[in-house]
Amino acid sequence: MAENTHAPVPRWEVFEVSLPGPSTGNPFIDVQLSAIFSLGQRTVNVDGFYDGAGAYKIRFMPDTIGSWSYTTSSSAPILDKRSGSFSCTAALAGVHGPVSVCNYYHFAYEDGAPFFPFGTTSYAWIHQSDALQQETLATLRTAPFNKIRMCVFPKSYEYNHNEPPFYPFERTAAGVNDFTRPNPAFFAHLEQRIADLRALGIEADLILFHPYDRWGYATMPAEADDRYLRYVLARLSAYRNIWWSLANEYDFMKAKTVQDFDRFFKIVEQHDPVPHLRSVHHGHVMYDYSKPWVTHASLQVYDFEKSAERHDAWRKPIVYDEIQYEGNLNSRWGNISGEEMTRRFWLGVIAGCYVTHGETFIDPDKLPDVTDTPTIWWAHGGKLSGTSPQRIAFLRKILEATVPAGSDPGHYFPRPGLTESPDPYYLNATTVDASGKLHPIVLYYFDFHQPIWYDFPLPPGTYSVDMIDPWEMTIHSLPNKVTGKPRLKLSGRPYQAVRFTRVD
Repeated sequence: MAENTHAPVPRWEVFEVSLPGPSTGNPFIDVQLSAIFSLGQRTVNVDGFYDGAGAYKIRFMPDTIGSWSYTTSSSAPILDKRSGSFSCTAALAGVHGPVSVCNYYHFAYEDGAPFFPFGTTSYAWIHQSDALQQETLATLRTAPFNKIRMCVFPKSYEYNHNEPPFYPFERTAAGVNDFTRPNPAFFAHLEQRIADLRALGIEADLILFHPYDRWGYATMPAEADDRYLRYVLARLSAYRNIWWSLANEYDFMKAKTVQDFDRFFKIVEQHDPVPHLRSVHHGHVMYDYSKPWVTHASLQVYDFEKSAERHDAWRKPIVYDEIQYEGNLNSRWGNISGEEMTRRFWLGVIAGCYVTHGETFIDPDKLPDVTDTPTIWWAHGGKLSGTSPQRIAFLRKILEATVPAGSDPGHYFPRPGLTESPDPYYLNATTVDASGKLHPIVLYYFDFHQPIWYDFPLPPGTYSVDMIDPWEMTIHSLPNKVTGKPRLKLSGRPYQAVRFTRVD
């Protein structure tokens, strides 16, 4: 059979092969399809999938410029030994590739550009009306968030009672699932939303399992779990803006064990050719984030003072993915103030970690019951109404400014305290380059303390000084440079910050 020559594909975009094949029986389980992609001596094995209506697809994200070729392997003769080639061209403007771990505790895109996760949460936004999904995308377009935690499966929980527009598996009118037959329309819809996020420069932190379920997806048998994971991986791994979150509150899924999640991680690790970042979110019991298949910690706590201890134990980045939500719900997890959300972001960043936002406001004039389904950002998307997002945007700019444009992400390495200080008098973070030398940024955050002055113990050098008000989002630069242990007059207000930038 003649080799197919395909159109060029830019680096880190999706290359897709679509082939006609058998449609009788159950092609989802009866037909196996994969391909080996080659560039010089390098080979990459990629799983294919059945997309319904007799169509089989293989998707691949080329990460290297050059002439790629592929050859298929299949249990169906018509799909076996099909071959083709394409050229991978330079990346499109502004595209940096998938995100991975950098410098132990931080992240960078594949081309070396730093990535600082400033995420938000909207668990079931893809399971709402199309109008609401479009409103969510419009909100994200101008919001400060570059990562969003979201579920593959629909959610059944307080304030979450609607039926989704698509179901992930074929089902009878009585609601009986056929877990051997994924619904291609459901996954095509999911892919479109991931592509929409990609166009906005937003990482999809995709939650593969969760306990809040009334359709049977949280209690599938092991073979169905494994098939589902392989299908998702085959369809989605070629999208550069994916992070795999094995579960939200994995320990609340009583039909699964820790050993099950270990197995899930191994499946994801084996069948993701990129590979993407991998973690799992916990409820009461933390997963063992030191396990080799975990790339970073995804935590539901806000005891940021333990960050250094966790860094030392895991040697991995920490994302405090759930620190409660800015809102006004009846539940205590859903009614912290914008001021407290802003404070928690600063505490996480000053600890050398990252933090994820969430918002749970309801209309105070309507007072819905938990059995209602009002539009709440944390679950459904829509519009943001809290006061923290603009302050989070301000902090993100401050953090991103610690790395000069075009510099290697290895130059960014904040730790709590000055250099090796494990117990700073006031919270501060110092950037350190890859060789261990001080990078010229020292950032103090006073939290609830309100001193009128302080003698700042600085590393050697001459520094400019910026007084930062995280709530008012102001930066006031002092006219004089400082060295040694300068005594500076402060505002006497809590929750203030001071930035020192080395100028010599």
